[in-house]
Amino acid sequence: MKPIVLLFGLLLLTSCGTTVAVDYDKQAEFSQYTTYNYYPTISSGLSELDEQRVRTITDSLLREKGFVKADTPQLYINFFTKEQLAVNNNTIGFGIGGGGGNVGIGVGGGIPIGGKKVEQRLTFDFIDVVKDDLVFQVTADGTYKERANPVQKDTYYARVISKMLAKYPPKQ
Repeated sequence: MKPIVLLFGLLLLTSCGTTVAVDYDKQAEFSQYTTYNYYPTISSGLSELDEQRVRTITDSLLREKGFVKADTPQLYINFFTKEQLAVNNNTIGFGIGGGGGNVGIGVGGGIPIGGKKVEQRLTFDFIDVVKDDLVFQVTADGTYKERANPVQKDTYYARVISKMLAKYPPKQ
C-alpha cells in the first residue's frame, strides 16, 4: 500500500504546476548543433544562487543529450524570468449558523493557509552563434513557495528545466 501512495504523490507533484510552450525556426537544422555556452551578458532577473542553479541543472541535462559546453559554441543560451508574488487562494473555512421558525442567520469566513507563492515565467532562448538568429525558444510557467528553502528550489528548477529541455530538439 505504501508504494502506491508514494507513486500517487510523485505523480501528483510532477503532473501539475508547470506549463511549457515552444517556438522555433522551422528552417533550422537542429541536428547540426552539438556545442553550447551561455550568452555572454545574461540579465536573468534571478538571484546569483538561483542563476547558478539554472546553469548547473541545464549543463547536466544538456550533457545527457550529448551536448558539449565549449568556448566557441554553435549555440548561445540566454535565459530570463518574469516573476510576481501571488497570494495563495487556499483557505480553511469556518462558519456559524442557526435558524428556526423560518428565520436563519449565518456567518462564514476563511483563514488563508500555505503562504504566498512566486509565479514565475522562465524563458530559454537558443541562438545560432554564426547567424546571430534565435532558432529555439521555450517558456515555462510555474510556481514555488515564496520562502522555499534551497532543496525545494533545486527540486523546482530541476523539474521545470527538465520539462523545458524535453522539448529540444523540436519534432519538425
